[in-house]
Amino acid sequence: MSRPKLPARWLKQIAAAVAVYKKHRTDFSNLAEKVHNDLIRNRDLKKLIHSAKFREKDPDHLRDKLRRKAFEARDQGKPFRITEQNIFAEIDDLAGVRLLHIYREQLKEIDPIIRAIFRKYEYTFREKPKAYTWDIENQQFYKALGFRVEANPKFYTSVHYVIRPHYENVGCEIQVRTLAEELWGEVSHEINYPHPSKCNSCREQLAVLARSASGCTRLVDSIFATKKEFSKLKARKR
Repeated sequence: MSRPKLPARWLKQIAAAVAVYKKHRTDFSNLAEKVHNDLIRNRDLKKLIHSAKFREKDPDHLRDKLRRKAFEARDQGKPFRITEQNIFAEIDDLAGVRLLHIYREQLKEIDPIIRAIFRKYEYTFREKPKAYTWDIENQQFYKALGFRVEANPKFYTSVHYVIRPHYENVGCEIQVRTLAEELWGEVSHEINYPHPSKCNSCREQLAVLARSASGCTRLVDSIFATKKEFSKLKARKR
């Protein structure tokens, strides 16, 4: 049975919102590049980051996202309120930056540096920084750092900051995750996003990969904790 179509007026809203974004796409590309540069120019942060990249949202991906939001609104019996007038205020990830690090414990150092950089360049939070995780054991770790934690049943794990520059009400999303979490994210993005895969085996394998990635991150944490303890023992002997 095919899914009912969206109302024509909503499709027009979506088309108009995407058209406005296309006119300003370069602005979001510039914003993403500026935030990226403000972050990676910091020497203390650069020591902790393995790699970084930035992008502005692809218009086709934006159209698809707005359609998904419209279907959600329709299924919940709610109006679809995103228009060409409020698209920049309603969608937070038109500009995006991703920072990758090696192991989870590094976030204890990374987070305060990132927050200090935001203060320096007068970026403000559009919402409280959030940690997505499917692993219940990780929730307390993120809460202790001051993140709002949201359980993700689709096995997604990442820290998100959504900021705006002081001169305009537009958003930029900064994602921070480990290399192992990025591996899962890239594979899942190809197979299971934005639309869930119809292949049961693929979905099951992605679940296994998520658990393997979590185990890998824990193992790397343990390796560096052991290295730190070994260095302390050597210092005592001296």
